Amino acid sequence: MARIVSPYGTWPSPVDAALVAAHDGKPEYPGAVGEELWWTEPRPGEGGRRALMRRKADGGPARAALPAPWNVRNRVLEYGGHPWAGVPRPAGGPLIVFTHAGDQRMYAFEPDAPGGPSPVPLTPVGTVGDGLRWCDLRVLPGRGVVWAVLEESTGPGPADVRRVPVAVPLDGSAAGDRSAVVELTDDRHRFVTGPRISPDGRRAVWLAWDHPRMPWDGTELKIAAVTPEGLPADVRTLAGGPGEAIAQAEWAADGSLLVVTDRSGWWNLHRIDPETGEAVNLCPREEEFADALWKIGTRWFAPLPDGLVAVTHGQGSLRLGILDPVTCELTDAPGPWTEWAPALAVQDTRITGVAGGPERGWEVVQLDTATGHTLVVGAGHRDPVAPAYCSPPAERVFAGPGGREVFARVYPPCHPERTAPDGELPPYVVWAHGGPTGRFAAVWSLETAFLTSRGIGVVTVDYGGSTGYGRAYRERLRGQWGVVDVEDCAAVARALVAEGAADPARLAIRGGSAGGWTAAASLVSEAAGDLYACAAISYPVLDLAGWTAGSTHDFESHYLETLIGPPEEVPGRGAERSPVNRADRVRAPFVLLQGLEDAICPPEQCERFLAAVAGRGVPHACLTFEGEGHGFRRAETIERALQAELALYAQTFGLERNDVPHLDLRP
Repeated sequence: MARIVSPYGTWPSPVDAALVAAHDGKPEYPGAVGEELWWTEPRPGEGGRRALMRRKADGGPARAALPAPWNVRNRVLEYGGHPWAGVPRPAGGPLIVFTHAGDQRMYAFEPDAPGGPSPVPLTPVGTVGDGLRWCDLRVLPGRGVVWAVLEESTGPGPADVRRVPVAVPLDGSAAGDRSAVVELTDDRHRFVTGPRISPDGRRAVWLAWDHPRMPWDGTELKIAAVTPEGLPADVRTLAGGPGEAIAQAEWAADGSLLVVTDRSGWWNLHRIDPETGEAVNLCPREEEFADALWKIGTRWFAPLPDGLVAVTHGQGSLRLGILDPVTCELTDAPGPWTEWAPALAVQDTRITGVAGGPERGWEVVQLDTATGHTLVVGAGHRDPVAPAYCSPPAERVFAGPGGREVFARVYPPCHPERTAPDGELPPYVVWAHGGPTGRFAAVWSLETAFLTSRGIGVVTVDYGGSTGYGRAYRERLRGQWGVVDVEDCAAVARALVAEGAADPARLAIRGGSAGGWTAAASLVSEAAGDLYACAAISYPVLDLAGWTAGSTHDFESHYLETLIGPPEEVPGRGAERSPVNRADRVRAPFVLLQGLEDAICPPEQCERFLAAVAGRGVPHACLTFEGEGHGFRRAETIERALQAELALYAQTFGLERNDVPHLDLRP
């Protein structure tokens, strides 16, 4: 059948905003509890809660273990950390502990208890500042405790906080008594991960770091003896430091200590001698075996009982491989999953993780190393629309300023029944990711198809500073935030124009969080000039003076010392680059989308930017959302935000559509 000819951007699409919202998010935190598998899943239609899923040993379908409003999530570092743990028991079913987003307390429950599960609190309600938060839980049943990381507010400000590894009694005695929580170490370090105990129970290791470093700048590997009373003693630094980022540490079944460190310039897997700290690279490659540690409890590798190690590795994307640490042989898992999230669980020869690919959304996948077979065990991908509406990406390397490499993925307009008139070029939207120390995952996305199926191209840019391409690429952004990211996105957009792939008059840029900064900075930067016709800016950083200690959350409160430079060395640089101080350069229409409970990029940032733009004749709109924080979770919010973004493109690009609500763009 011949395709209907109609202009780019006007094509009808079955991918509406409600459909995108209903499929937002991905499974997280898979774990093995005996022969059972557990993980969390998003529920956008249930207020954005995270449901705790259970797949029993009989292999039946996974079901939510707790009804709404139970929300298995926490706010440690504001981005959250591993929120649950469990152990099998000889009788009565497993014991599960988890953190609940509603009050940030830790709870225990028995899913097979007579009468149904009834969670019991294990920790008290915090009464100071943001209270008590817990993550990276480990149940030690023989000792009757849960080891975890405690994030404790000590005052009203975001910087009034301490973090320490703790032991929480399983008997509930700490539910009303903070003093019953045993601190395993002192709080000399600002940030810590949860301790990992050696197979013989005699040693424990964890990671620590301090301001102004972020965990991808440098961390320390701590090791301690474990006393008969179950407390770490004789704590010392075994490896790491300001210029070495250790992302994860685990004990293998034979008692050897494995870590992922970037001491070679790439995050590679090493074996470290627990006595001397001497390290051996088990698979030297110019590939990453880890990524940025944004959430405590992240797991990029997992030792197997037989001595093999499940690893994620690659450049740009992380695929699953099985590494033989003796021969250095690395064998990749079969199947269409080209991207594996850092969330691996092991049951004998079986490895379970969260994986996806260009033609498959995120799903829970299991590989059996004994047979080589893989199968989907939960949250299986289903095509809500015909695949022909979803544009496959083209992996590209573009030339940035000075010829530097810029990695990107191009998603051209895609429709099985429509084509554009001869000679017409499509509009394109440049996507800048958050972080900024992060990257895009090449996984099937309805959010991308929302635009490409309508005839609007998308290009996702892993600009300099992104993870996935080694430490040198990651450090391109040192002192250059608002410069390198802006230049790289602009270089990609101009290259698409030069190739005849994109309409130079219909380019847009969009991003959230740090990507929102890049989008806004692009509107005021000489490097981008008048390249973009409009911008969609979500929960952004707009004023660096309001993104420092005391103004944003503690985790990122010193991030600017690497992204911009130490303030005593480069005074005024932050103010010079902040979009709020360059609002006189904004000429393109834009929409701001902001959650009113955002502790990372507070709404005041948007308010100051809007005040600076007011009266300058620039059409713009701002939508705010009650009950939303940093990143949108509720279906109704996601739907409204997407509609507003599409309306901005339609009105700016002159697209004639009857399915787009009007967006009131006022000067």
